[in-house]
Amino acid sequence: MNIQAQKISLAKLILETDNPNILESLRSIFAKAEQSDFWERISYEQKAEIENGLSEIASDDTVEYQSVMKKHRKLEK
Repeated sequence: MNIQAQKISLAKLILETDNPNILESLRSIFAKAEQSDFWERISYEQKAEIENGLSEIASDDTVEYQSVMKKHRKLEK
């Protein structure tokens, strides 16, 4: 059964039920799915950038915020 057929089958079951417990259980499942970890929703490239940043922090390869801002404020003038 493909995904569309599964959706139709589930929709029919939902429409046919009068059991509030089933409906609340389904609502809860969907709510939990929406609250999934952001790490699962971001792209491979985004994950690589985050991991690269964490690696730079671990190796103390960082620049202080104030020095970055000082440089960029000069460029704005």
